[in-house]
Amino acid sequence: MNLPAPDPARTRRGRLMLVALFLLFFGSAAGAGLLRLSGWMPAGLKNHGELLQPPADLREMRPLLADGTPYEWNPASRTWRIAVAPPAGCAADCGHLLAELDKVWRLFGHNADKVEILWLGALPPGAPALTELRPLRDDGTLRAALPRADDPAGIPLYVIDPNGFVILRYPPQADPAGIRTDVARLLKLK
Repeated sequence: MNLPAPDPARTRRGRLMLVALFLLFFGSAAGAGLLRLSGWMPAGLKNHGELLQPPADLREMRPLLADGTPYEWNPASRTWRIAVAPPAGCAADCGHLLAELDKVWRLFGHNADKVEILWLGALPPGAPALTELRPLRDDGTLRAALPRADDPAGIPLYVIDPNGFVILRYPPQADPAGIRTDVARLLKLK
């Protein structure tokens, strides 16, 4: 049986198509791998705060509320915390920061009951009674466990997960919208 001779143009076109498909598939995977290895991430996936590696572990600490009762981490409640460790004698800056954090908390809407604000030390003079605010007694051990809490530039903020790990740090004068965005993403985690 005699088979017709293969058409060289058709063979070349088929090979080029196979190479193009190979480059399309493996080239896009290689490009994504290079972007990942270079550290690039889309802007929508980046944290506004600094991701702490490793996170500070506060689980063994038993902070006391201002009234002397122990504050429990209670992981089963799935409560996230925004922690503030202001310096002693903080007045105007602390009052402004507390007002900003109250706005952030209100913007969580129906998820607001899953967020608490921990304030380490004395509240600023004339501070309003906020439902989300948990004033803690100033504790040097807890303050020392918060990464770079004594920042000379101002008051840093922290996000603490339901288990008691400090996972994010925000520099002084951080944009409250960034904190809200990061914590809103975390609230979606189950």
